[in-house]
Amino acid sequence: MKSYQKLTTAVLQPAACRVEEEGAAQMSAGHRKLAPWCVGSGLLVAAVLLSATTVWVLRQVSGGWPGPTLPPKCLLVPESHRFDCYPERHVVVTRELCESRGCCFIESLPPAGGKRGVPWCFYPPDFPSYTLDSLNQTALGMVGLLVRREKAYYPRDIEMLRLDVEFETDTRLHIKLTDAANPRYEVPLEVPRAMKRAENPIYTLDFSRDPFGVLLRRRATGTVLLNTTVAPLIFADQFLQIATSLPSRFLYGLGEHRGTLLHNLDWSTLTLWARDVSPTESFNLYGAHPFYLLMEEGGDAHGVFLLNSNAMEVVLQPAPGLTWRTIGGVLDFYIFLGPDPNMVIQQYQQVIGFPAMPPLWALGFHLCRWGYGSSNETWQTVRAMRNYQIPQDAQWNDIDYMDGYRDFTFNPQKFASLPSLVEDLHKHGQYYVIILDPGISSTNPHGSYWPFDEGLKRGLFLNTTQGQPLIGQVWPGFTAFADFSNPDTHQWWLENLQHFHAHVPFDGLWIDMNEPSNFMDGSEDGCPPGELDSPPYTPAVLGDSLSAKTVCASAKQKASVHYNLHNLYGLMEAKATASALIQIQGKRPFVISRSTFPSQGRYSGHWLGDNRSQWKDMYYSIPGLLSFSLFGIPLVGADICGFSGSTSEELCTRWMQLGAFYPFARNHNTQNEKAQDPTVFSPAARTAMKNALLTRYSLLPFLYTLFHRAHLQGDTVARPLFFEFPWDVATLGLDRQFLWGRSLLVTPVLEPGVESVTGYVPRGVWYDFYTGSSVNSSGEMLKMSAPLEHLNLHVREGAILPTQKPGTTSEATRGNPLRLIVALSSSATAWGDLFWDDGESLDTFERGNYSYLVFNVTQNIFTSTVLHASTEATEVTIGTLSIFGVREPPSKVLLNGQEKPFSYLDNQVLTVSDLGLSLSQGFSLQWL
Repeated sequence: MKSYQKLTTAVLQPAACRVEEEGAAQMSAGHRKLAPWCVGSGLLVAAVLLSATTVWVLRQVSGGWPGPTLPPKCLLVPESHRFDCYPERHVVVTRELCESRGCCFIESLPPAGGKRGVPWCFYPPDFPSYTLDSLNQTALGMVGLLVRREKAYYPRDIEMLRLDVEFETDTRLHIKLTDAANPRYEVPLEVPRAMKRAENPIYTLDFSRDPFGVLLRRRATGTVLLNTTVAPLIFADQFLQIATSLPSRFLYGLGEHRGTLLHNLDWSTLTLWARDVSPTESFNLYGAHPFYLLMEEGGDAHGVFLLNSNAMEVVLQPAPGLTWRTIGGVLDFYIFLGPDPNMVIQQYQQVIGFPAMPPLWALGFHLCRWGYGSSNETWQTVRAMRNYQIPQDAQWNDIDYMDGYRDFTFNPQKFASLPSLVEDLHKHGQYYVIILDPGISSTNPHGSYWPFDEGLKRGLFLNTTQGQPLIGQVWPGFTAFADFSNPDTHQWWLENLQHFHAHVPFDGLWIDMNEPSNFMDGSEDGCPPGELDSPPYTPAVLGDSLSAKTVCASAKQKASVHYNLHNLYGLMEAKATASALIQIQGKRPFVISRSTFPSQGRYSGHWLGDNRSQWKDMYYSIPGLLSFSLFGIPLVGADICGFSGSTSEELCTRWMQLGAFYPFARNHNTQNEKAQDPTVFSPAARTAMKNALLTRYSLLPFLYTLFHRAHLQGDTVARPLFFEFPWDVATLGLDRQFLWGRSLLVTPVLEPGVESVTGYVPRGVWYDFYTGSSVNSSGEMLKMSAPLEHLNLHVREGAILPTQKPGTTSEATRGNPLRLIVALSSSATAWGDLFWDDGESLDTFERGNYSYLVFNVTQNIFTSTVLHASTEATEVTIGTLSIFGVREPPSKVLLNGQEKPFSYLDNQVLTVSDLGLSLSQGFSLQWL
């Protein structure tokens, strides 16, 4: 086994691990200190030696087993620490194949269910890797040269790598490995440039020289966050691999996948390659997010982002350990040190960009289905919603509005009244959203379909290796695919949208099928032979081919080949679409995209795709939306009541209650299924759905303020419980509940036929949102009453929530009086804030066209302080103050020193109504 030579640099504080270090000879043995990770390694090696001895003894007792004798170095590696040397799928890995790569081969029992388990072929401790040949200081960090003296087993091994280390901030480290001699594809994402080196980093960085490895520790605790010496670094042209140990098993992120929020580290592989497929466990889904968040013991958190857009897989194993495996680009890592999970996500978004501020109407209720059949049928649904006074901000149409499923057209027979419908929506303060696909119909007579003719003329489509437009098949039949990596395509997209908007003045755009999806594999002619479409290694993608249900990886785009850009397709389309909407409307754009990549939140929201009308799909929507909160895309939700299959009244009622608390709330349904909008159900179910939506609308001021904080500094909107209680290990696996912001706990019913729900209530005082009654929890699972008409909501002590009397649209709600809900802490304090603007103009915060208020309670005095004011605030009044947790009945209440009538209930709720105060005026209210 190679010994590690520690490199000392000005910023490093190397662990005194090797007693042969200079000066060690003079120290008595009793005074030699070992760094914590060395002690851990020592214990591990001791355990390994014991297990190896056990294996040897067993072999002697049993008379040995057939086959070659294993080298002792192979027996030294415990199963959980075996890093896969032969990850190829659909290959029966034999001893000969394995040893031809210079690796260890030990058969072990396969796990049940056909899943992958302990690799039979794994790296020995002395497998050749890179050596750190030189390391020099730079203004921002270090630059080094890595040399590989023995080739690895993939073609075009890169012998010399450049290492760039930048200490960008005290909580952010940037480590990049690339070819020292030749330029390689890098993701065209704007990232911040550090101007000076961090002065007081909360991390320390050491390197192992031979084999090369990174050792990153948290300075305060000594916890080793990364140790890449656990397996060799491989950097070939189309196979890049680096592995690390992990400090705990509490790992989140790495999307887009369907599963629990907390990942299972028992030999699971997560593939990142955008794919159109109904959300299914273990499949690679619509988006790619190579970012993870890890909770360390004690409640600290860190995050790691690999800025790479190639096909990729991330392998998790119980060591705990993680392997990044990608087939192109460079290894460009950002590490975020938190130290709490909220800060990690903020630091991640400082690199990828903060999400856009949505228009207020985006936070209302949206209704859609595929299969309305006509604009009149769509209109009837809108009228029925109005008739029952059920809140709705936006009506959508799926592809059935189009003429022959062609973008930028509408069916002249069935949707003839579409312009009138849109006009009617606008008159009622409502909005209209249409679907668009990136596949442009290519079979129309020349001169009859401008989008294709003009795109062809300007050369704006993906091309084959022969330089002709790549033709696939999507809804309209044969199609070409717009190349959004070309800036000229953005102009053509804008012109198409302008032409259509002149006929149908839509308000938002839903961009679907943008993985990009293709009903063929590759193209009408398949894909050419070559190492882009058939690379030396293909990650574990659904369909076993990069071109499965998408275009050829060899397709040419303006910025690079599709092999490199595939995972960016949805992001680039969203960027073009948001930009076009801004130019057409001069307002905040509303875009919802299916395929996503880091920085997507700057341009669009996301829905979780084509789910099913099943109870388990409703549950999976929660880890889905929480994962996208980690990815910096707060405007996220699932199709309420399920897209495919047939919902039931009970499922749809429970799902409407949960969906009322998705940041993006849309009920959507497929064709040929019975309708599932709230109007079609029994009066009892309809009322329950309506009440859930009215509750959402009453909370719009609170939700809108959360989105402002997301836009301003990268706060999450929907938030896992462990973000607020990171030291409480009971919260680390919770994904059947979630928070809005810091203070509103949502506990939905996720199973049929029940009248109660059990949820975790973290330590502290929590108040029932509807009644103000308190629960004092020690941090425990509590059974809550949950009849079909009830969704459990609890307000955290110390919070002040701005709410509003709900209307049937966000516009109607905006004009109603506010009610401030104060949830007193056990020390009788509380805090809250409110962001208010016109709900639609661009950059209101940046331009100063907003109001911002802070609310505070101490010593029985509520204070509203206006920190910034705008004209919109003068049109709104604060009508009611409800204070939860007032322990003694007050004798009187003073508003700005004047006595006011009040009510006080036995459950310790004090209410002061008819305040009539302008939002633009500060005030104080005292109870004695």
